Amino acid sequence: MDFSRYDNFFLLLRIALGCPGASAGAFPQLSADEWERIYNEADRQTLLGLAFDGVMMLPQELRPPMELMFQWASEAESFSGLNKILNEEAAKLTEFFKGHGRSCAVLKGQANARLYPNPLCRQPGDIDIWVSGGKKSVVGMLRETGMQESQKASPHHTHMKNDRGIDVEVHFRTSSGNYNPFTTRRLLKYLDREILNSVEVPEGFCAHSMKFALAMQLSHIYRHFIGGGVGLRQIVDYYVLLRHSSESDRHELKANLNSFGLRKIAGALMWLLCESFGLDESLMLCKPDEFRGRWLLREILQGGNFGRHVGGGRLKWLYWWLGKRKKSLSYWRFDLAETFWAEVDYWKVFVENTSTRIRLRKISLRDVKF
Repeated sequence: MDFSRYDNFFLLLRIALGCPGASAGAFPQLSADEWERIYNEADRQTLLGLAFDGVMMLPQELRPPMELMFQWASEAESFSGLNKILNEEAAKLTEFFKGHGRSCAVLKGQANARLYPNPLCRQPGDIDIWVSGGKKSVVGMLRETGMQESQKASPHHTHMKNDRGIDVEVHFRTSSGNYNPFTTRRLLKYLDREILNSVEVPEGFCAHSMKFALAMQLSHIYRHFIGGGVGLRQIVDYYVLLRHSSESDRHELKANLNSFGLRKIAGALMWLLCESFGLDESLMLCKPDEFRGRWLLREILQGGNFGRHVGGGRLKWLYWWLGKRKKSLSYWRFDLAETFWAEVDYWKVFVENTSTRIRLRKISLRDVKF
């Protein structure tokens, strides 16, 4: 895959993030078609808000055509407003759970957004919040208060009702972990301790510690990468986390990469962040792995956010399904153990939900939504 055609897109992101050596004055003059391609890629990767921050740092003569600027500005403004709403809701959720005697912490999205150069530019999604007590206790509390949206809960979270139409995932486990149950057990033991160090932030909600974020979100990236696709927004999040981390934060995760089963994805991510965002060697968790890094970058650019932009095949479901299985098994070269356990997990869930597949006429459980 020719990565060079994405050079200007990555340069724009580096300018927005204030990466060392990224100069707005060095940005080239682009045609309307080239700007359209950058806009479309930012849209595929749910990075329109961040990319627009980069656009606004460019000299007037280097910016996109006026029509695209108006459209882009409108979307960026909507993300800004939505971030404010999600921050307000996260603060309300914190009060709600604390009022019921629960410890809680906002995970990923809004906790990450506050660390960006412009905290309102990150394209938001849902609100993920961890709540203490375990599955039975947390689900029971939500049912008693009439706040559970669905009667079915996943192994690590359930959905909560919200009168503003915001998707709220209430997590009773600190992470979905890796596919490998042995490394996941060690990872969760660490995360369960570290989540207790969450603190209240100026936005009004409790956020996890940096040590928690570095371990949990690296595992989150890995699980999505192996399980179907991960987007560039999650990679940018991790770059921002590393920029805000201390040496002791990074040292602790470095010492546990093998134990947590995260050495291979860490090497791939360090290469990608170095090549695409100029990550300084002092901020790296381990030695960059070019082979796996190129693989990771290729999958991100081909699939878009969470792999949702991979085309083809859904009408010819058998070919599509076989293609998915073949691709999943091909990850053995990236990490044999993780690929094996991902396949075990897939078929375990496949068998457990046979009746649901028959009812919905779905051959792949990755398309079954609860």
